[in-house]
Amino acid sequence: MIAALGMYDRPEAQASNDALWRLIRDGLRAAGLPAPDALTRGDAAYGAGWTAPDLILSQTCGFPYRARLHGHVTLIGTPDHGLPGCPPGHYRSLFIARADDTRASVAEFADARFAYNDGLSQSGWAAPATYAARLGFALTPALQTGGHALSARAVAEGRADLAAVDAVTWAMMTRYDPVTEGLRVVAQTVPTPGLPYIAAAGHNGALLFEVIAAAIAALPAPHRDILHLRGLVRIAPEAYLAVPTPRAPDQFAQG
Repeated sequence: MIAALGMYDRPEAQASNDALWRLIRDGLRAAGLPAPDALTRGDAAYGAGWTAPDLILSQTCGFPYRARLHGHVTLIGTPDHGLPGCPPGHYRSLFIARADDTRASVAEFADARFAYNDGLSQSGWAAPATYAARLGFALTPALQTGGHALSARAVAEGRADLAAVDAVTWAMMTRYDPVTEGLRVVAQTVPTPGLPYIAAAGHNGALLFEVIAAAIAALPAPHRDILHLRGLVRIAPEAYLAVPTPRAPDQFAQG
């Protein structure tokens, strides 16, 4: 069985995610449902793990949910991180540049080198690409990094000029990662539905929602603070499907 909470599982947060999982696990077992003892980490927490038939719980991104997973997994609910300016369960991307870069708006970065974590990322690619398109230009995806923190580091080291990092990741980075001292926020995208919890198709989503919501409520405050976790909300699949999907980065690169 696979249970994973890999999207915000940086080293400083792993003990808190483990504590949350223990509460979820015990709630599932009390409801008569099977649950693994510990969280799955590594590659199986993403990608292929999202469609595994023995997936008990995972967290995905809104882009892969609408592009690949909708209709093939059980949508459980979306964690609420209490982000400023965002409705419950929503988040946004922050455009990040070097602190000494004098460009004041995203439009001034129209020809700049953009670093993105993955072409199937809502916060790292789709949201910023849509933001730029509404300003009348296309981003220049010069570097794929494989992770938000790696994108931020690429900007700090001068290998790219601009990146987009989701607001929860950025909040964690500013607490733990010294690289943020050389970076600044240029702008932020409009809010979109956050990273949903999913299970394999056929699971009782309503029951899983109740168990996870109760676990979050019971999680000690220091762990909730580390995870920036406030609660669990229901967001309809249609809200995820309605989010704009831009062209892939390689298509932008080819013009």
